[in-house]
Amino acid sequence: MVHITLVGGPTAVVEIGGLRLVTDPTFDAPGSYPRPGTPPLVKLTPPALGPDDLGRADAVLLSHDQHSDNLDRSGRAYLERVPLTLTTVSGAARLAAGGLVTRGLAPWEVADLTRPDGQAGGQALRVTAVPARHGPEGCEPISGEVTGFVLTAADLPTVYVSGDNAWLGAVSQVADRFGPVDIAILFAGAARIPERFDRALLTLDSALSAAAAGILRAAAVVPVHYTGWSHFTEGGADLRGAFERAGMAARLVLLAPGESADLSPAAAALPGRGEPARDVADDRRVHVLRGLVLGGRGGA
Repeated sequence: MVHITLVGGPTAVVEIGGLRLVTDPTFDAPGSYPRPGTPPLVKLTPPALGPDDLGRADAVLLSHDQHSDNLDRSGRAYLERVPLTLTTVSGAARLAAGGLVTRGLAPWEVADLTRPDGQAGGQALRVTAVPARHGPEGCEPISGEVTGFVLTAADLPTVYVSGDNAWLGAVSQVADRFGPVDIAILFAGAARIPERFDRALLTLDSALSAAAAGILRAAAVVPVHYTGWSHFTEGGADLRGAFERAGMAARLVLLAPGESADLSPAAAALPGRGEPARDVADDRRVHVLRGLVLGGRGGA
């Protein structure tokens, strides 16, 4: 069972194997974020939950630190509460200079997180950093370094967290190494900034999100980062339409901020990790229980 709560924007709480992981923490109220030489980023809506509502967190999975819609002022303060932040190599250096406990991972490097006593005989949850590209080819000198993550353990569903990625080539690399993926947390929203890259996509649009689900052979797709900011150009209705047109509507788990879902892939989907990749997504069953989060889970 994997429990996912959407806080808002790119921020979600992923509960897996007894651990609680937070993606790209953003907790500021609506407002503007100045950027040198270009118009500000504008946050339109507050998060559904604040830092005090989240309860215990064992680690933060931070796709990148250089953009305020992925790590805002309150999010930076939140990192001080968390035992470990996993992020890019360059981001870890910047954050460590501020006294934060970070670990930078290059693509395909791993970090093993110890699961609570009694969980699977002490087996770790492995976090693998995976490629991501925050815009069109050649964007890196401007957009900066970004990472995604894959969470694996022999007795748990495989979970992919894309980070701010607009490139299906990165998705294909993840599928080649880890597919089929049980749960894909995709940063969507078709982010665009008029002054950058001739309005090229900075994150997946809805059609590319559906294509990514097919490449990954994902049993469940949970979009995040598709609402709450002015530079998002597609929302929930676009995602529903794209997945319906692709014949994958049943795989889409579209949460509003403050909602959560329990995702439970059928046990038959878990064995056979070493078998050749095959398209099993349509054969797997993901049981989804939705709910509105009223307070923190898991204690302080």
